[in-house]
Amino acid sequence: MSQDTHTTTTDQLTLQDPVKRYPSISPPAEALPGTGLDAEMTPKADLGEKSYRGTGRLEGRKALITGGDSGIGAATAIAFAREGADVAITYLPEEDQDAQNVAEIIRESGRTVATIPGDLRDKAFTKKLVDEAVKALGGLDILVNNGGKQVATESFDKIDDEQLEATFDINILAMFRLVRTALPHLKPGSSIINTTSIQAYQPSPTLLDYASTKAAINNFTKGLAEALAPQGIRVNAVAPGPIWTPLQPSGGQLPEDLPEFGKATGLGRAGQPTELAPAYVFLASPESSYVIGETLNVNGGMPTP
Repeated sequence: MSQDTHTTTTDQLTLQDPVKRYPSISPPAEALPGTGLDAEMTPKADLGEKSYRGTGRLEGRKALITGGDSGIGAATAIAFAREGADVAITYLPEEDQDAQNVAEIIRESGRTVATIPGDLRDKAFTKKLVDEAVKALGGLDILVNNGGKQVATESFDKIDDEQLEATFDINILAMFRLVRTALPHLKPGSSIINTTSIQAYQPSPTLLDYASTKAAINNFTKGLAEALAPQGIRVNAVAPGPIWTPLQPSGGQLPEDLPEFGKATGLGRAGQPTELAPAYVFLASPESSYVIGETLNVNGGMPTP
């Protein structure tokens, strides 16, 4: 089987068989070093760089996307740019190779991009991040809280305090801090979109710390949506299923589980990052003006409540 998932020559608006749109991948049972890079993945993930076609749904908008260098964040950044938005992306400094690749795609789409390296665990960074994005883009009306940490462990007692605290810091506490900092810049019509997970509903025994943060994000999203709705700021979430991103082979799954990744879904395959992007575009666009506190499950056929 080819190690390249970019098998389709059609865009996201073309009628396609979702079972066959992408192959059912069998990644090698090998872990990527560090936090993982899109550039080092086998097989390659599809970010929509060759297929996503914009229709002007976000013309003139200004978006900040955490974790925008790879995976779902990168696919969303590319889609936003193709839809007419200027974009700021954040990422860890060691992921600069991926970030610059995404930035170049956004520039080729004719939009402004700001690349802002830093660690979401760093309170000082999260405090200044929004200001840097606003300065670079000339404003802000979309905040996508997508950056996350996922580390699989063989048993519950292997989750030490460092991993536990880092996972909560990055996955949920950073959301509180970023929203708090962003609110003074968000006008009526703005949108906040949080990334949760199928793990909020079907927690894996190997991902209990991660799954707990995702359940917290669901609750945070619904409560924040109620709090900000009177101000005309909409808050929603996207809950991905098994999506092939660097998060998975860089510790997000146990290496021995990687060859079967995503095959338990109704479609029988893992999803590609570009298949998530339309959900974020919809929630960011005025088309979803009456959608508040919703969680869009994009999971290939995994039942949720």
